Amino acid sequence: MHTLFVFYPPPVSPDEFKRYYLEVHLPQTAGLPGLLTSCYMFEPAGVGEASPYFCIWQGSFVSAESIEAALQSEIGQRVAADTANFATGGVTILYGGLTDVLSTR
Repeated sequence: MHTLFVFYPPPVSPDEFKRYYLEVHLPQTAGLPGLLTSCYMFEPAGVGEASPYFCIWQGSFVSAESIEAALQSEIGQRVAADTANFATGGVTILYGGLTDVLSTR
């Protein structure tokens, strides 16, 4: 399983960000080819200090190649271009493979 993370710093207008993100942007991301799961969080809490992010999105794909194909697709290009319509602080995008760790507790 490979995961794509998008980190959004605080926007100029948090209410407008939320409205646009929920009504316009997330429905677009749902169309990314190969997307298995999608989740987001607004205003994540920091541990020990304030979080530098206003929103975090996580999408799961079967492989790094499927992430790259999704980002290069027509929909992926539209989603990337749409970010400028609401993310006034820009974005940080990271992806990679996650390793499952079993707990014996």
